[in-house]
Amino acid sequence: MGKFITEEGLKKIQDELTNRKVAVRQSIAAAIKEAKEQGDLSENAEYSEAKRQQAENEARVAELEFMLKESTVVKYDKNSGGVQMGSTVKVKFNGSEMEFQIVGSNEADPASMKISNESPMGKAFMGHAKGDKVDVTTPIGKTKYEILDLK
Repeated sequence: MGKFITEEGLKKIQDELTNRKVAVRQSIAAAIKEAKEQGDLSENAEYSEAKRQQAENEARVAELEFMLKESTVVKYDKNSGGVQMGSTVKVKFNGSEMEFQIVGSNEADPASMKISNESPMGKAFMGHAKGDKVDVTTPIGKTKYEILDLK
C-alpha cells in the first residue's frame, strides 16, 4: 500500500519533478558539454562533478516518480467535523497552545508544524473533533491535549 498525501504535497512533488526534468537536466547537460570541450576527461574535475550531479538528479527524479505512482491523494472534507489529513488543528496542553497541520509522512516537517498522520500525535488526533480531549503517548510520556479549533 502506498502513502497518503495532501493535494498541496502532490503539487510540491510535481513541481520539483518538472524542475528536475527540465531546468536541472539542462543545466547539467550544459556543464557536461562544457567539460567535454576542455579535452582530457580522465583528469577533468568539472566533468566528474557534472556526472555526479547528473546521477544524483536522476536518482531523485526516479524517487519522485515512484512517490507520485505510490501516493494516494486525500482530499480534505470540510464537512467532516473530525481531524483528517489536511486538517489544521489548534490544541491546548500543559497551559500552552499549538497549531499544526496533519499531512502525509512524505510531507512531514515538524519545523513548519506539519506532522505526519503516522506519527504518535497524528494517529492520536485522527477522527477527533473540536472540544475533544486526546491522550497522546510519545517517547517522552503521555500528554493530554484539548482540541480548541479545527479547520
